Order: sequence, then structure tokens, then C-alpha cells
Amino acid sequence: MKTKASIGQKIWGLVKGNPIVVMMAIISIIVGFTIDNFFSFENLNVLLGNTTIRFIIALGVSGCLITKGTDLSAGRQAALAATLTGVMVQRIDYSGRLWTWMPEMNMWIVLLIVLVIGALIGLINGSIIAYLKVPPFIATLGIQTIVYGFNLIYTNAQPIGGFSQPFKDFFNWKVLAVGEFKGFSGYILFALFFGLLFWFIYNKTTHGKYMYAIGGNENAAEVSGVNVRKSLTTIYMIAGMMYAFAGFLMTGKSGGASASMGVSYELEAIAGCTIGGVSTTGGIGTVGGILVGVLVFELLKIIMQFIGVDPNYNYIVQGLVVITAVAMDIRKYVAKK
Repeated sequence: MKTKASIGQKIWGLVKGNPIVVMMAIISIIVGFTIDNFFSFENLNVLLGNTTIRFIIALGVSGCLITKGTDLSAGRQAALAATLTGVMVQRIDYSGRLWTWMPEMNMWIVLLIVLVIGALIGLINGSIIAYLKVPPFIATLGIQTIVYGFNLIYTNAQPIGGFSQPFKDFFNWKVLAVGEFKGFSGYILFALFFGLLFWFIYNKTTHGKYMYAIGGNENAAEVSGVNVRKSLTTIYMIAGMMYAFAGFLMTGKSGGASASMGVSYELEAIAGCTIGGVSTTGGIGTVGGILVGVLVFELLKIIMQFIGVDPNYNYIVQGLVVITAVAMDIRKYVAKK
């Protein structure tokens, strides 16, 4: 009887601590058994493809949240990386080529360039927050607007296409093709790579220890010898590079790019992190939890599509989930106090 009680308590603790995750799991099972093709390899491929990009962005945002900050420029930074990638991998013979003076570039050089640009934007974000003491909400909101404006100006608000064949071939690469199933998009392996990398950074490096220390108590961390300014700047630089990489993937996945890409991606990332246990009050968060949170949020979109919900209602539902997740996180913090 004692064993049964302890198991029951564990189950109740799981439900109580992760109600959104549990609810989505139950809904998924119901939808899967009542609607055809929900439990299919094709649908799983869509889920993993969408999750990959959001997960990479969420990993970048997570460091900001763990240190009691945020980054509202994530989506616009990803969009800038996407359009820059698109411009630099356009074919020379493409009639709509934006920069006619630029030679067709190797995709890996393009990736390196957008990563450097992402790091520079992150450096600006981090410096404003760490050295000028501007609240992260205001600082990143301002950078978001600046980045979006620059993106509109240099692209003339026009969509970008006509990509080189090597670039398109890379994103047509498949893994685990079995029988009639054509396989999963190869770029989902990047999610696995970055997940493992961030797990190592967060759990096995001095940078990770400093990050959690700052989130727990910034003043105490500084007194104990942590260079808070340097750590915060580094966190936002890493975040900028993650958004840039996500933008690179967005261009290849969609087969085109525009300044309007990435809208509300930062809110989805924050929601995914919060659902996955990253506390907005700082000092708490795991890579595994972030992945679960992002998967749940993307699964929500697919479920609404399968049950025939008007797409115009999607944002309302997603907004409610964001508010609920953050509210529950704050309640946990208040309860602990």
C-alpha cells in the first residue's frame, strides 16, 4: 500500500507540476485515435521540422530567461539572418537577384557570415543590458524594431528566392528513409546537436554555473567573483548566434525568405521555455524541459489544424497558453516564498 501511495503521489506531482504537458498528451491521444493520419510519419516529420527551428531559438532565449532577462528581438533577428542568407545564396542567373554585384557564395561561408552578424547584434543587446543597465524588455524591444526596419530597407520589403542548387539540395537531404516513407528532413539533426551542446554548456561549464548563479541572485553572484557583465554579454551573443542559425534553416526549409518571417517566434520560444520549466523569475531551467515545452507548443498548432480550428483563432489560443504558462510559473515562485 505504501508503494502504491508513493507512485500515486509521483503521478499527481507530475500532473500538478506540468498540467499543460499532461493535458496536451491526453488531447494528442484522443485526436490520434479519432482522426486519420495524425499518428503518421509525415505528420511527425512536420512536427520535428517545425520544432527544430523553434527549439534552436528557444535555446538562445533560455539563457536570457534564466538570468531574469528576455529577448524580444529573437524573431526579427532570425528573419534578418534568413534574408541575408537568401540574398547571398541566390543564383547568378536569377532574374530577381537583389544584389547583382555579389558572386554566388558557398553556403557554409554564408552561414559563417550570418553567425558573426548574429553575434554582433547579441553583443549590442548584451552591452546595453549589462553596461547601460537598460531593462532587457526595453533593450531587446528597441533592437527588434531597429533590426526589422533595416531588414525592410535593404530588401525593399520584397520576398527573396532563386537559391543555388547546392543550397536547395542540402535541405532536401533525408535521414531514416524506410520503405515507402521518404525519411525525415536531415536538418532535424541540428536540434539534437545543439540540444547536447547546450546541455553540456549549462551543466558542465563555468559559463553555465555563472548563468544559474546570476539568475538565482545577481548581487550574490557578483560578490562571489562572477563577472556579471561579461557573462550577460556572452549569453546574449550566444543567443544572437542561435537566432542566426535558425534563420539560416528557415530560408532552406521554406525555399524563400522575407522580412516578415519570424513574427512572434520570440513569444513562442518564451512560451516553450516556460512550459518546459524555465522560470521567468530566474535561476531555473533545463535543456530537456525546453525541448518538451517547444514540442508541446508545436503539437498544439498541429492539433488545432487537424480538428479544423479556424487558423485565425490560433493566435488567440497560443496567447492564452503563453499567459497560462507564465502565470503558473509565477504562482510556483510565490508559493516557494
